[in-house]
Amino acid sequence: MTTRSVYDYVPHHRTKEKLEHGTRPVKVSDQLPHDGAAARFNAWFAVKVTNGVGTMWCAYAFAALALVSLPSAVSSKSPVVLVSWISQTFLQLVLLSVIIVGQNVLAAAADKRAEATYNDADAVLHEVVKLQEHLLAQDAILQQLISGAAHGAQA
Repeated sequence: MTTRSVYDYVPHHRTKEKLEHGTRPVKVSDQLPHDGAAARFNAWFAVKVTNGVGTMWCAYAFAALALVSLPSAVSSKSPVVLVSWISQTFLQLVLLSVIIVGQNVLAAAADKRAEATYNDADAVLHEVVKLQEHLLAQDAILQQLISGAAHGAQA
């Protein structure tokens, strides 16, 4: 009597790739351009400017800068000039930095959630692989029992 495995485990291609090569969570630096000096410089410069403008200290500095022209806007006694100062000077300057700060905080939280999800998925993958190994070991024992019972019935 021939014995065959009760179950043939075929890992998913992503599982196989992860087990063979190992992977890590995607990082922002992985997404930056790597082709051409100009593209690398532009990305580096944009990140530097964003990091500089995206601070509350920069928002405070922009607010102080905007306040320099407030007396002139008020003394004009023109509602159009005052509204223009509020919308085009104060809000644009100050909110720019505040929004970047908020986006940085939200992005950091999203990165932490994504990394936690990645780590959880990685742990589940390894648990499932161990479960597959356990099932294969049980299959081998079951095959031995079946073979022993078949030989006992023939005798």
